[in-house]
Amino acid sequence: MVAGKGSRGVLVTCGSIIEARRIANRVVRKRLAACVNIVLGPVQSIYRWKGKVQSAREVLMVIKTTAGRLAKLEKEVNKLHSYDVPEFVVVPIVAGAREYMRWLLQSVKK
Repeated sequence: MVAGKGSRGVLVTCGSIIEARRIANRVVRKRLAACVNIVLGPVQSIYRWKGKVQSAREVLMVIKTTAGRLAKLEKEVNKLHSYDVPEFVVVPIVAGAREYMRWLLQSVKK
């Protein structure tokens, strides 16, 4: 185990698996993310939107990247996403397996 060294996980929900796959492929190809996990079973989201409590089934993505790529990643997600206000929640990766963390950093280098 080694420290995350600026590595981040980003949570993004989408309205469909097709949209999630399109976003995942684009951000990995552009080296904005090392990996995107798409949770195949829908998640149930309950949220407030335009003054009303809403409920929807969504597809959750967990995107692995670095702090230095976050701004460009967020811009790309917003460009590709169908929602007016897409979820983009960043969590630090505190630590991980040495080899995995090395791979993550190498995968997003330009």
